[in-house]
Amino acid sequence: MSAPPATADGTGRTGPHRVAWLRYARITAAVLAALTGWQLLAQYRVNLWLRFAQFPTVAETAREFARRLDTATYWQDVSDSLTRIVGGFLLAAVLGIAIGTALARSPVVSDLFGPLLEVLRPIPAIALVPVAILLFPSNEQGIVFITFAAAFFPVTVSTRHAVRALTPVWEEAVRTMGGGRWRVLRSVVLPGALPGILGGLSVGIGVSWICVISAEMISGEYGVGYRTWQDYTIVDYPGVFVGMATIGLLGRLTSTAVELLGRRLTRWLPRTARGQGATAGGRARWRTARTAVGEPS
Repeated sequence: MSAPPATADGTGRTGPHRVAWLRYARITAAVLAALTGWQLLAQYRVNLWLRFAQFPTVAETAREFARRLDTATYWQDVSDSLTRIVGGFLLAAVLGIAIGTALARSPVVSDLFGPLLEVLRPIPAIALVPVAILLFPSNEQGIVFITFAAAFFPVTVSTRHAVRALTPVWEEAVRTMGGGRWRVLRSVVLPGALPGILGGLSVGIGVSWICVISAEMISGEYGVGYRTWQDYTIVDYPGVFVGMATIGLLGRLTSTAVELLGRRLTRWLPRTARGQGATAGGRARWRTARTAVGEPS
């Protein structure tokens, strides 16, 4: 039998450091290619089907970005947008998980509130701006409400589907060993549905950024979205691109925070090779069920 081809580490396997280096090299090359294309198209004012005549170059945008980093106004806008996102998103996460679980577990709650939520869910959160203006005494509270509405439905729907998808055998095991309703909820339902819930949270934080920026553009007085729109109205195109870059970086930061939190909360999940995960996962959930009713694992 012929030996497997040797790689850089001489073991027949691709070394982890080499794989990581290749990934970072591809990412860096893609970013540099995009920036180079932007710089050339804007510098030479290319006007074909797409028009780049009024685009600021990468260099102009970078200079404006550096200038704004030294201003208090920029950081005040960032702080205001982050405060709105965190407040609305946390409220949506708590209520979305609670209501989604109740919809999946209680036929009464599903009958009373399910149809109403299904009617409201297709309405874009940004379309609720007039409602927020009528309901709340200040623009700040209205923008937080828009952010909440944007994240609430993805979290609620993902939680409902994740809870309904749970196999009943684990709940039956806990109940057989004497566990009550709250023990089942705390030790089986929420841990089992957690991967699906985290998927909804990840979607929700992205939609929240879209809606909070749009709400700031429409009715805000401060924030990254408000400042970006103001730059557009005074034809400050480098400032517009600085705002766009800031929104992208803040969105990436918050999405990464949600992802890291999810990894930490689901560290008990099996991380084995394909084909072994189901067995390991089954043993882990069985130990969880036994622990839930006070039996040794």
